[in-house]
Amino acid sequence: MSAFRASASPRRDLDLLVLGDINPDLVLADPEMDVAFGQAERLVDEAALTIGGSGAIMACAAARLGLRTAIAGVIGDDLFGEFMTRALRDRGVDTSGVAVDGARRTGLTVILARPGDRAILTFPGAIAAMRADLVDPRLLARARHVHVPSYFLQTELAPGLPALLASTRAAGATVSVDPNWDPSEHWDGGLRELLPHVDALLPNAVEACRIARADDPRAAAVKLAARGPLVAVKLGATGAVAALPGGDLVAAAAPDGVQPVDAVGAGDAFDAGLLAGLLGGDAPRAALALACACGTLSTGAAGGTAAQPTLAEALSVIPTDTRSPRSTA
Repeated sequence: MSAFRASASPRRDLDLLVLGDINPDLVLADPEMDVAFGQAERLVDEAALTIGGSGAIMACAAARLGLRTAIAGVIGDDLFGEFMTRALRDRGVDTSGVAVDGARRTGLTVILARPGDRAILTFPGAIAAMRADLVDPRLLARARHVHVPSYFLQTELAPGLPALLASTRAAGATVSVDPNWDPSEHWDGGLRELLPHVDALLPNAVEACRIARADDPRAAAVKLAARGPLVAVKLGATGAVAALPGGDLVAAAAPDGVQPVDAVGAGDAFDAGLLAGLLGGDAPRAALALACACGTLSTGAAGGTAAQPTLAEALSVIPTDTRSPRSTA
């Protein structure tokens, strides 16, 4: 994708700016996970408070891959917000664009996990409070690429995105969107009209089919790519497929040999890998392979960030015929 390669500039000292949700995940895990009401108490095997929010997890994954990464979002003036800010900084993410809203509480996601499945309960809190006018123009001007995760959760951001992203691209940066799940299940909210202002759309298979109103993820990818962006669809354990704006399809398989422990954040690690590849000058197929490697490796430990790979670790599990020619040094 030449647009990604052309975005490099000495004036842009950030590779990536994430406009995203910043909230912790409380992960409760048990092989026999079930929920019983009626004041019945159940014991679980594991509990952890971890970095959560698609935006925050993706920013950590990108920084781990070596991208110079910043995040802009809204948190409350509370312990959860302090935890998230500290944890992001510890992982090398610039948090100068994070706004503290004393009138709101930081969002929280509770994940009930069992092998092969999970239930997700989210208190939106400040997640929905991010707006286009809260993005510092100076921070925006420093970024080669802008990524918008959780489109359907960031309800106050969505109305201002067309103008924000159009001006961002006009200034020479590139743009991606990961819609994530739509709790309302309307699967639009202005997203289709936004696609001409987007360089890459990064849904999973179900999301792609719902947004495109198609039955097959490959057909959905082609249909959405006709509106302008590269569309990379996550297919879980089988890998991913991407439709280029001209309609061509490329695919990549997930690497073998990784025993999955927890899939939380795997899609966000995929996003970071794809963008690291494209921003590094990789062809779409090589970038897709890197994305699959990052997503798969991230499932090797509990929580969204514990197993996120470095670039060298991700490249080491990619077959040589699809690996980027870039040095891992």
